Amino acid sequence: MSDVVATQDLDSRLEQHRTELTGYCYRMLGSAFEADDAVQDTMVRAWRNFDKFEGRSSLRSWLYRIATNVCLDMLNAGNRRARPMDLTAATPVAQAALNSRPEITWLEPVPDGRVLPSAAGPAETAVSRESVRLAFVAALQHLPPKQRAVLILREVLAWKASEVAELLETTVASVNSALQRARATIAEHGARETDTADPLDEEQRKLLERYVAAFEGYDMAALTALLHEDATLSMPPYDLWLRGHDDIVGWMLGVGEVCRGSKLVPVVANGTPAFAHYHPSRSGDGGFEPWALMVIEIVDGKVSGITSFLDTKRWFPLFDLPERLEKE
Repeated sequence: MSDVVATQDLDSRLEQHRTELTGYCYRMLGSAFEADDAVQDTMVRAWRNFDKFEGRSSLRSWLYRIATNVCLDMLNAGNRRARPMDLTAATPVAQAALNSRPEITWLEPVPDGRVLPSAAGPAETAVSRESVRLAFVAALQHLPPKQRAVLILREVLAWKASEVAELLETTVASVNSALQRARATIAEHGARETDTADPLDEEQRKLLERYVAAFEGYDMAALTALLHEDATLSMPPYDLWLRGHDDIVGWMLGVGEVCRGSKLVPVVANGTPAFAHYHPSRSGDGGFEPWALMVIEIVDGKVSGITSFLDTKRWFPLFDLPERLEKE
């Protein structure tokens, strides 16, 4: 009986760290599914090797060491994840075409609940949300794997340089040097801050309400008023991306016209507002079918980026979204 209790106690202690470890692995890997796999691998390794855990560091630190090694192994085996704007220049709407790039390993969205611990304080939560934004995670992908780990551990998780050095089995000087190089790379790739989703202030709520009304009503004048002049629109797994009012509206009134009559259901992804985009059913029965997971980036009270992830068979179950909306 004591062995059973001990096993249950260990499982419980390990599970307490699952969400924060998933957030760490997501920032490292840029994929919700790979992060889940990495954390599961971490838990299995920890469970199997717990008798070797000598308690010289905390259980949390030991788990981060295992998770870091798992992620580094995974990153050494594959390419970095990308957004369409990492691959090409913006396309003028007159030349726009949907070109799928299946060979590209795309950056993936993630539900907040999988990566942001609920027990964190307001300041820690704000940092956590900021550091899972699509733009920030995309910038992380430009870092070599160990620099990526150093930046996340030092800047996001607020570990001491000595703690990171011990985890990576290196020197404090090496950690500080890696952090300096990582900061320079992040700055170079311009991961500007965006407004996070919780808590939304009154102005942000009203902006999103106007966005829904404009999109569902397909009112391009109203939509344009909500967009920054240099706002972007992208649609992974297509490599196309557009910048600016004229090209975004031109797309939506051209090829994107198929989105007329859609419905948007609010969700939260990557620490920012998002919507489940449902398209009128092809059967003509008045219902609505999944079309995209639309992640919204907001800067200074206007929409700066719209990323519509089109693989709804992959994303809608991850976000616990219904397979269909019935006619109202």
